[in-house]
Amino acid sequence: MSAFVPSERIKNMQPYRLGFIILGSVLSLTMIGCSKPASDEAAASATAPTAEANATMSREPFGTLPDGTAVELFTLRNPSGMEVKVTNYGGIITELKVPDRNGNIDDITLGYSSLDGYLESSPYFGAIIGRYGNRIANAQFQLDGKTYKLPANDGPNTLHGGVKGFDKVAWHAEPFDRDGERGIIFTYTSADGEEGFPGTLEVRVTYTLTDNNELIFDYHATTDKPTVVNLTQHAYFNLAGDGSGDVLEHELMINADRYTPVDATLIPTGEMASVEGTPFDFRQPTAIGARINAAHQQIKIAGGYDHNFVLNRSGEGLVLAARVDEPKSGRRMEVYTTEPGMQFYSGNFLDGSITGKNGHVYTKHSGFCLETQHYPDSPNQPSFPSTVLRPGETYSSRTVYAFSTFDR
Repeated sequence: MSAFVPSERIKNMQPYRLGFIILGSVLSLTMIGCSKPASDEAAASATAPTAEANATMSREPFGTLPDGTAVELFTLRNPSGMEVKVTNYGGIITELKVPDRNGNIDDITLGYSSLDGYLESSPYFGAIIGRYGNRIANAQFQLDGKTYKLPANDGPNTLHGGVKGFDKVAWHAEPFDRDGERGIIFTYTSADGEEGFPGTLEVRVTYTLTDNNELIFDYHATTDKPTVVNLTQHAYFNLAGDGSGDVLEHELMINADRYTPVDATLIPTGEMASVEGTPFDFRQPTAIGARINAAHQQIKIAGGYDHNFVLNRSGEGLVLAARVDEPKSGRRMEVYTTEPGMQFYSGNFLDGSITGKNGHVYTKHSGFCLETQHYPDSPNQPSFPSTVLRPGETYSSRTVYAFSTFDR
């Protein structure tokens, strides 16, 4: 299989407006443009799987939450051999299987084989993150003159939505299968005041697996009070296969001339610094491990990479954010997004204390994350793109993971 070329549907789709879209008087309009986004069409046509769908989708029990809520596991497959397993608990991707250059299929995500692992100890493996992905300084922010206090779950800061973020709730799940695409529409209502955030937030996240080995994430949210929103996906990847060792030889390209340096608690300083001449310059493909131990203050602070990159873009719509090549398997992953930033995390806090799928022990740098997002701590940083969502507006965002292979 050759290097990925975006499918015609991806190339020709209406661009998503970055951030937030003001609703017009016609309530059915949630996007700027003359055609519905794929996720809205899927929502309109979601039905019980047909006989044809049974070949590409299945669902099964995946355990029970402490409060008695039943959890399900959905399996999505395409004709190319790509397979994705997703649970409605946290929208977690538990497995993602893709072929290598020789057609061998491997699971390339870190995680657990049972619900218990995710309930007991999970560093956000494969989950939907919200209401606010990444960190908010000092566990508080001001909005319209009012200070909102949040739970501090990462030193003095709030990380990934607080103690019980969107990764730790049961989502309503509706599967769909049609026209060469299959997926899950997840919906969740986050109550006013949940984890300290204002406003009742109605959230819809759609996962779509295409025949072109694209996994698409569409995020939508509305609110009844002014609030802040920053949704993302937190899969940990190892393109050589889960449990195959560290990811330091993976070759990474990030389409960013700048990044946001952080303080000692990993909160951005407010600067958007050039990557030129630093270990953060991934504009040309570079092994993740090439400079991960560099004598650079930012590397020392994070113990590797745990930084937001300011993506290069000239307008709205999808841009190529990153490309990752794994030399031995020939697997390639590309990330496209409508978001202005992406957090590159090199698995610095994996310390061998977690035993995941198939008995694999996850040590430092066993996986990497590419979290498309607005910037960390944006609610407290006026110079960053706004994450404020107000009544009458719709938060909309799209990210595409595209998988292919290459030869050398």
